[in-house]
Amino acid sequence: MARVLRRRGDEDHGEAIRAGVASAAAAEVETAMRVPLDPGAAAFFDVDNTVMQGASIFHLARGLYARKFLTGRDIGRFAWQQARFRLVGREDLGHVHGARESALSFAAGHTVEELTRIGEEVFDEVMAAKVWPGTRALAQMHLDAGQRVWLVTATPVEVATVIAHRLGLTGALGTVSETEDGVYTGRLVGEILHGEAKAEAVRALAVREGLDLGRCAAYSDSANDIPMLSLVGHPCAINPDSRLRAQAKAEGWRVRDYRTGRKAATVGVPAAAGLGAVTGAVAAVAAIRRRSR
Repeated sequence: MARVLRRRGDEDHGEAIRAGVASAAAAEVETAMRVPLDPGAAAFFDVDNTVMQGASIFHLARGLYARKFLTGRDIGRFAWQQARFRLVGREDLGHVHGARESALSFAAGHTVEELTRIGEEVFDEVMAAKVWPGTRALAQMHLDAGQRVWLVTATPVEVATVIAHRLGLTGALGTVSETEDGVYTGRLVGEILHGEAKAEAVRALAVREGLDLGRCAAYSDSANDIPMLSLVGHPCAINPDSRLRAQAKAEGWRVRDYRTGRKAATVGVPAAAGLGAVTGAVAAVAAIRRRSR
C-alpha cells in the first residue's frame, strides 16, 4: 500500500507527530459506554464531505459569525473557500491550513466551555441536516458489530467531540488548541490535524486503546487522508476526489459515492440517495454583502 504521498521535512514531521499524540491524548472515550464486543477493531471517519456535506469548520464559522465571534470579512473568506471546494471538487492543502488556522485563532480569550456550547448549538441548527445517511449507516454497522467508532478531523477537538456524541459515536480526534485555565491562547498544540497528523493520531490512539490496525477501517473523501487510509487493513473512499478515486482503484480499496446516489462498488452497505449540493456558501456571501450595505 502507498504510505505517504510526499516527503516532509523533519520539522514538519515532528509537528505532525506532536499534533497526533496531542489529539489522541485529548480524545474522549465515553466512560459510560459498555465494553465493546470487539475491542481490537475500530473505525475512523473523516468528517468534511465524508460524514457530512461541506466543511464542518465553515458551518462552525457561520455560527460564530452569528454570535459576533467573527467579522463579515472572516465569514466571507470561509464562504469563498467552501464555494471553491464545491466548484473544484478537491481540497487544496494551503487553503485548508489557512482556513483552519483562521478559524482556530478566533478562540483566543474565549473558554472551552463557550466553544463547546456553540458547537452543540451549531450542530443542532445546521450540521445535523447535512449528515450523509449512507456514511451514518456505515458507522452504525461498526457499532452494531461491537466496534468503537472515532471521528478524525481538522476541526477543533471540542467541536469534533460534540459531533461524535450527537451521532452516538465513541469519540473524536481533532485539532488541539492550547489553553490556560480553560481559556484558549490562540495557539495550536503541534499543527492542524490534517494529512499525516491524522495518521499519527490514529496510530497513537491504537496504542492507547490496544487496537489492531490491520483489523480497523478508515473512511475519507480526500487524497490528503491517504496516510490514514493506508494505515488500516480496511480503507474505504467515501465521495472521493479524483486523486483518491485513482488511488483506491490502484489499491483495490472500497469506494462509496453518496453524492448522486450511485453505487460505486458492490461490496458493503448500499449507497443512500444523495442529499444534493449545498449552495449556502454563496448565499452567505450575498447575505453579508447586503448587510454591509
